[in-house]
Amino acid sequence: MLTNDETAPGSKSERAYTAIKAQIIRGTYTPGYRLVLAKIAGELGFSVVPVREAIRRLEAEGLVSFERNVGATVAGIDPTEYLYTMQTLSIIEGAATALSAPLIDAVEIARARAVNEEMRQCLENFDPVRFTALNQEFHGILFEHCPNPHILDLVRRGWIRLATLRSSTFRFVPERAQESVQEHSALLQLIESSADADTIERFARRHRSTTLDAYLAQATHPATEQQSGKP
Repeated sequence: MLTNDETAPGSKSERAYTAIKAQIIRGTYTPGYRLVLAKIAGELGFSVVPVREAIRRLEAEGLVSFERNVGATVAGIDPTEYLYTMQTLSIIEGAATALSAPLIDAVEIARARAVNEEMRQCLENFDPVRFTALNQEFHGILFEHCPNPHILDLVRRGWIRLATLRSSTFRFVPERAQESVQEHSALLQLIESSADADTIERFARRHRSTTLDAYLAQATHPATEQQSGKP
């Protein structure tokens, strides 16, 4: 159920936008879910007007679509767009991480390890949205010192695009989460030991592409996962 935080800044339209988008990103509102304006407005304690404005904004972002005789629904995830975004991000984030590596000091290494430990703890009662947020924080530490502003901008845009695609990939391939934490530790060891740029870039790219491969395998053969009893 949607909740309206009265202390949240912004107009009613902005607050409605934030609340609805959060439900889409979390996967509470799944692709095809019908967004009934009156129902959402009632849950938020607003009139229909700001909710309609919020949904129009979400439509412009590609998160909501309008279907004839149905109305506003949550848009489906475009698998091709996801594929291209992940492929691009693996290349540019790998480069950004390699360029950033010589500039990462012991304090930042410790900070990244602490975030990765939070991710490890998150595995016990797995929350894919929380895990994804921590994953972004971890990688942000590793690429944020990239001295090339153009590459850094492209990486940030890639992460924003993933959020728009509602890509909490680990919700679809939870088994990949544990592997990801282990690979993070290995990547930190490479950086800490001053491995050469090519080695770091290849490892970072493989780390990203392995997640993509796991997602594509699940998307192609979803029935296999269900029959094997996996979540």
